[in-house]
Amino acid sequence: MKKFAVLLYPDFSLQEITCLTSALTVWFGEKIDFIATEPKEYMSEEGVRVLPTKVTEEVKITDYDCVILPGTINPLPALFDDKLIGFLRSGRDSDVVFAAISSSPLLLSKSGILCGRKFTAGYFMQMTDTFDFIEKEHFIHKGIVEDGNVITGIGMFFREFAQTVLKRFGYDVGNNFMQDRPEDYSEEQLTFYWSDDDYKEFLEELKEYSLQ
Repeated sequence: MKKFAVLLYPDFSLQEITCLTSALTVWFGEKIDFIATEPKEYMSEEGVRVLPTKVTEEVKITDYDCVILPGTINPLPALFDDKLIGFLRSGRDSDVVFAAISSSPLLLSKSGILCGRKFTAGYFMQMTDTFDFIEKEHFIHKGIVEDGNVITGIGMFFREFAQTVLKRFGYDVGNNFMQDRPEDYSEEQLTFYWSDDDYKEFLEELKEYSLQ
């Protein structure tokens, strides 16, 4: 089993990472730690309230095989969170795979993880002139860019981002990852049944509710 973490910060985007997190947990049975710098509630840009399962002071970034950074419509709170940047910086010379989408490559740039690496991002290009820690000569105008242990992506390519991360860790996601079309399926294929054992397990669970 690999160890995965998602970083939380104000206004993080769930939509940009849920293809990835859903596949990891539901398809492949992985557990994900949700890490923030404070043990408080964080609201996603969609308005979903999330509590971290761990805080940065409790863990080492090198405890993880992959750290996932969602984008955020408002990157400044995370960008100027010294604890968060320090946490990322502690993994700068490690083999941890950093997977950052949309605006979150900003955080990798500030922490030095993108030093000398090719990358892409979904932020406005004026950012590259505003912050001198962004090495704009290494910015590649593509949807997904891999360089060493860093995977970066633009937010609209969240599916391809997820697929790239999953393939990096050897998960078989086929050739049409989350691209199925309803019209390609028959009525039989769209009719679902439990196995006998799974149905028995469901009935046993149901008994607990029937007794309430």
